[in-house]
Amino acid sequence: MKPIIITTAITGAIPRKKDNPAVPITPTEQIESTHAAYEAGSALVHIHVRDAQENPSSSPELFAQVQEGVRKHCPGMIIQFSTGGRGREASQRGASLYLKPDMASLTTGSCNFPTQIYENDPAFIEQLCRSMQTYGIKPEIEVFDVAMLYNAIALAKNGLIAEPLHVQFVMGVKNAMPVRRALLEFLLSELRALCPTATWSALGMARHQLEVNRWCLELGGHTRTGLEDNVRFDKTRLAASNAELVQLVAEAAAEYDRRSATPAEARSILGLAE
Repeated sequence: MKPIIITTAITGAIPRKKDNPAVPITPTEQIESTHAAYEAGSALVHIHVRDAQENPSSSPELFAQVQEGVRKHCPGMIIQFSTGGRGREASQRGASLYLKPDMASLTTGSCNFPTQIYENDPAFIEQLCRSMQTYGIKPEIEVFDVAMLYNAIALAKNGLIAEPLHVQFVMGVKNAMPVRRALLEFLLSELRALCPTATWSALGMARHQLEVNRWCLELGGHTRTGLEDNVRFDKTRLAASNAELVQLVAEAAAEYDRRSATPAEARSILGLAE
């Protein structure tokens, strides 16, 4: 059975307790939620942090607390920091990279979000690339729109990202890339043609989460779930935890002759040190 790396996006920048009480906000909540997801089969955690008012934060102290707790309670789990832009100044978005997480997100272009521009200008992208190189961090390329894939490949050719790349296709953010199977298959064909050593993952927002999870299981990639992208278990109720969403993917995997990757397997697949 081919292993699939299940990433858990535990918190994000948007959902709040009023949307789902299970959204983990404090470092303690985030560590506990990550541990439950780890036990359910997740090998990689994608981390945003929040301040005491639940607003997105770039605080290195908060990132450090979560990273320390995850390393202690989830042996071998891959830790990925977000460098995303909602509510965070550009000058702050890479401020925690000196903590040397295993991975960090890297969006290789700008696009529209529901109510704002997600701005990532070329100079800023290059700055993040160089910081990740300095601290030995593997980028996860976040592709919110088609051009971002080609931008990432160009960055690799120019020596700013080490190959093999790891690419994540983000589908279903309003005003960005829609959730379409044909579009994902096109992007995969381009990735295989232009960067055949790359690994890939995909996510679907909100009600599309499990649908895209299943596409990834079928097409041989990896996938992401979690309360950042979707606060519901199904249309009848809210998700009880991040772990419950991970369990949906883990249970579906057997239908496609897949199984959850262990942290050691995930590190091997992504070329990360144990």
